[in-house]
Amino acid sequence: MLALLRRVAIDLTPLRASRDFRLLFVGQMVSNLGTQAALVALPFQIFVLSHSPALVGLLGAFELGPMVVLALYGGAMADRVDRRLLVGVSQIGVIAAAGALAAAAASGRPPVLLILVLGGLLAGCGTLNSVSGTAIVPNVLPPDNLRGGLALNYGISQLAGIVGPAMGGLLIAGTGLATTYAVDAGSCVAMLVAVFAMAPQRPVHVEQHPPVLHSIAEGLRFVRGNRALAGSFAIDLVAMTFGMPRALFAVLSLTVYHAGASGAGLMYSAVALGGTVAVLTSGWLLHVRRLGLIVIGAVLAWGVGIALAGVVGSIGPALAFLAIAGAADGVSAVCRTAINQTVTPDALRGRMSAVYILVVTSGPRFGDLESGSVAGLTSARISVLSGGLACVVGVGLIVLAFPALAAYGRDEMPNPSPAVLVDE
Repeated sequence: MLALLRRVAIDLTPLRASRDFRLLFVGQMVSNLGTQAALVALPFQIFVLSHSPALVGLLGAFELGPMVVLALYGGAMADRVDRRLLVGVSQIGVIAAAGALAAAAASGRPPVLLILVLGGLLAGCGTLNSVSGTAIVPNVLPPDNLRGGLALNYGISQLAGIVGPAMGGLLIAGTGLATTYAVDAGSCVAMLVAVFAMAPQRPVHVEQHPPVLHSIAEGLRFVRGNRALAGSFAIDLVAMTFGMPRALFAVLSLTVYHAGASGAGLMYSAVALGGTVAVLTSGWLLHVRRLGLIVIGAVLAWGVGIALAGVVGSIGPALAFLAIAGAADGVSAVCRTAINQTVTPDALRGRMSAVYILVVTSGPRFGDLESGSVAGLTSARISVLSGGLACVVGVGLIVLAFPALAAYGRDEMPNPSPAVLVDE
């Protein structure tokens, strides 16, 4: 029994193996709490000001532009400069955007357009942070600790996703929106301190720097050329676009479940709780080969869980199905991250990470638009149900279009080093 527990328990070795990884881990842990609290505050504030699910969904459109620009440019820069500097710049940007949101909320009833614009800036800076921070991880860990480190990295984001939204809901209900945004700004100081206490994080094996646009194009060609990598991106984009109804959490909580701001926070937390449980029991993923098949099964389970959450009419069962969906997403995320980091050489890791972060962060924004639009035409519950079913159908199409994803790992030993898989 003890041996079984050791096999499934999350691997903590990376925290002992690398001081720089510990610093990055702690900084992300604190700053992610504030980010997740703001994640609840933005759609909640927009819906309270406008009473329009469509405008809540429009937040995703305002976020996409800054995210695309800063992700692609940031990915190119992460392959040519000290990656710590990019993390620091991103955190300063988050502090400025969150501070402006706090000031706007304190002023009374700010224009919805202002909230949308500042929300877009906040998302763009967060994306720059994710791109540069993700590119750091493989260089501060030994190859045999990479899967465990990536699982820990994802796990801390999921843990923050439990505590942060719940904290955000309580802060909104107890102290107001201005305080919630101020907490987000303050939490970023921890990441600033941590990242500049690390050793320099310059890219390795880079002899010359092509023009930025050429560099971005080179990264996109690499992603497109590796079909397993491209398939892992495509399947996540489908899952998040059709199966992530987070824009409707506040709408459902206020109009269907009558649970207020705290209920909206609990819905965000339920997804993250499932993801955290999956990561805490992710030790078994260190010993498996067919990561591609596991990703496919996990995304199918995600879609089914979201569809079932759209069927129920009370918050308790909805939270349960959202937690199940979150657990499936946690397994998928760990496997997808292991795939993309192991097939990518360091000279391209910043640009690959840019595409990865774009997929991971833009998918939910497309989902905001999709779920908000469908809810505006039908209802919030129908939007959630139809989105989950569309995700299931989309997985089938991805499997047909990217057979290399299902085949990934078939001929490899578990827990390979990055160098082994670069030319796969």
